Amino acid sequence: MASNIFRGDGRPNDPFGDPLDAILAEIALNLQLPPGLHAMAVDRYGAVCRYIDRPGSPLEGRVSSFYPQGSMAIDATISTRGTDDEYDLDAVVEIIGGSEGPEELLDLLEAALKGYPVSRIERKTRCITLYYADGMHLDVTPARRLAHKEKEGVIAHAKKGKPQEHRYVPMNAYGFCAWYNDRTPVEERFALALNRELYAKHGFTFDAAEVEEVPEQTPLLIKSVTTVALQLIKRHRNILYADEAGRMPPSVVLSCHAGHAAVPGMGLADMVMRQARWTARAIDQAARQNKLLDVANPEFLEERFTDRWPENQSQQQHYARALHGLADGLQMARERGVQLENLQDWLRDLFGQRVVTRSIDLFNKRLGQQVQARQHGYTRTGGLFTPAAPAIITGASALAPVAARAHTNMGERR
Repeated sequence: MASNIFRGDGRPNDPFGDPLDAILAEIALNLQLPPGLHAMAVDRYGAVCRYIDRPGSPLEGRVSSFYPQGSMAIDATISTRGTDDEYDLDAVVEIIGGSEGPEELLDLLEAALKGYPVSRIERKTRCITLYYADGMHLDVTPARRLAHKEKEGVIAHAKKGKPQEHRYVPMNAYGFCAWYNDRTPVEERFALALNRELYAKHGFTFDAAEVEEVPEQTPLLIKSVTTVALQLIKRHRNILYADEAGRMPPSVVLSCHAGHAAVPGMGLADMVMRQARWTARAIDQAARQNKLLDVANPEFLEERFTDRWPENQSQQQHYARALHGLADGLQMARERGVQLENLQDWLRDLFGQRVVTRSIDLFNKRLGQQVQARQHGYTRTGGLFTPAAPAIITGASALAPVAARAHTNMGERR
């Protein structure tokens, strides 16, 4: 008879001690920006900054600061939308002097980037996007600082053909990222365990015994349960909206809610559920008042992270249903148990077929190694958990009702 798994918790801060946490950790590892690309991204930030401020550039001498924002600044970068091989990065270029309006500022930045050696350069409403041949994207957003408080200012909003909508938008991405990082400190055992796996996966050595011993050339790319859960929430969103051309829930909204929900030391599955419900309940509360979700930058309340999404009740409630389905499914797997074969079908709908298939294969391999080595984990009550042999994890699914509901939710997105 098949063994039923996913009942019980692992040791605190052990991302592979609980089987449900272990599968989510494997998925997260497969979404990470590889260490080599991470180092390349850092180099590219510097190269783009130097090019914008080069002699003869329209912005020569006018760049006061150039810094990463968004996912790269909080170590939450993952592959974009539903793809597995593309990474979207963000940077802010702070421009001083002059009296240009929003469109003129974007014009200047576009002119300063002309001729930069990438595959393609595209102007958007608030940024200029550089497309690299290896699939990496870099969005460069022009900003002006308006206050003495560091990095507090505005960014340009100027959509071609709609001059009546041109404006400057309040922004303090630097302050927000500092706020998030303060709320999500390094969780040592968790960070070291996942970083070792990540570096090994890409052929790098990671021998540091303690966080403070990690050399500069071997950075901690994974730092906390909160951020890894955020990456999984973002991946879930990317898959949900992969076939849609319109706007999807902004990453910064999810990051802000993750920061508010942060509780160091939680298990990964529990943190994914907590973040999913945090955003879903915030939408539910707004909907009950017949309002749209409104999320402010906690470090600069004039900046509204939801100024372009959601656009209507249907849009935000669709996403809330998907988040409730994710949280309910994980909770049912935790409380009632589920067969691995059936769980992976549900996870493929939520996180993508390729990444989940790779992750399940690695999980099966890990289980097999544990069985051969007679290793074990700990159950919720402190007893021992002995993993079953991967080949016999089959049978009827306790998760089937949730899987069907989650699939229906995604099917209603068009």
